[in-house]
Amino acid sequence: MPMKLERNETDKELSVRRILHTKNYSLTVDKTLCTGCEICQAICPKEAIEIKMLPKVPGEKRKHATIDVDGEKCHFCGICSSLCPFGALKVRVNSEHVFPVVKTESFPELIREINVNSTKCDIKCVDCEKACPLELIKVSVQTPDGKTVKNVDSIRDKKKLRVVVDVKKEFCPCCRLCELKCPEDAIRIKKFFQGIIHIRQEKCPEDCQDCLDVCPIPGALFLADDGKVHVNEIHCVYCGACRVVCPEEGALELQRTRIWHTPVRSGAWNKALEKLTSTKDLTKELQKKGTTRIRDSVKKRFDLGDD
Repeated sequence: MPMKLERNETDKELSVRRILHTKNYSLTVDKTLCTGCEICQAICPKEAIEIKMLPKVPGEKRKHATIDVDGEKCHFCGICSSLCPFGALKVRVNSEHVFPVVKTESFPELIREINVNSTKCDIKCVDCEKACPLELIKVSVQTPDGKTVKNVDSIRDKKKLRVVVDVKKEFCPCCRLCELKCPEDAIRIKKFFQGIIHIRQEKCPEDCQDCLDVCPIPGALFLADDGKVHVNEIHCVYCGACRVVCPEEGALELQRTRIWHTPVRSGAWNKALEKLTSTKDLTKELQKKGTTRIRDSVKKRFDLGDD
């Protein structure tokens, strides 16, 4: 069957394509969204993705790493796309965005649990929109018939107006900045990556703040009065972009302990989960799955329902 490999790269995008007789496969990396974290490289079963460090320019901030894709090795399975915390990778078949491994139920998707109760929102409040570091939130005010109101003060009966909070969930890393900035307690977010991050100050090179420079979430890492970088785990999304650029081995320790994902039963996922977390955390998930299966079997056997 005829096959052709293509590779195109610009300042904003990297694309590799495999063109067959009946189907065209492509993997696209949006460089404006990619943070140079380690997730995709860690889980690629064909080692088709490589992290590349950019040289540090004296006097300038450290730039995050970039990723490169080997079109010869890539199988366009969609594993990287399904678990990218920033939605930077997309697999397409005949130009249609798909998740092949999710469709075959051999791999899960991240659960981005983002709940917004807009009935609590003040019609003039845009705090969540301002708080989002990735500009993924758009707040608007609409009339009962769905028309957007640009000047709220021009409307006499403001009680009929409603607030609409639009969140681009597929790109959201769930840092919770919007939730904590919301004055009306209208937003609830659950992180899909949970873990532990620790900086060993005694190992940090003098005046180094490379991890802070590349962190995609403002406030997750911060420079304290002692001149050292510290961690605020409330906002950390455990992507690993900081660990990738850390110049001193052992100075920054990051461990993912749990990944919130859609249900799946797959040996391939178990291997990936072990790479992203640890053998201990994989064991915990398998034990939990086993307990859940036993409980569900008992319910079904004795017709206990959900009570």
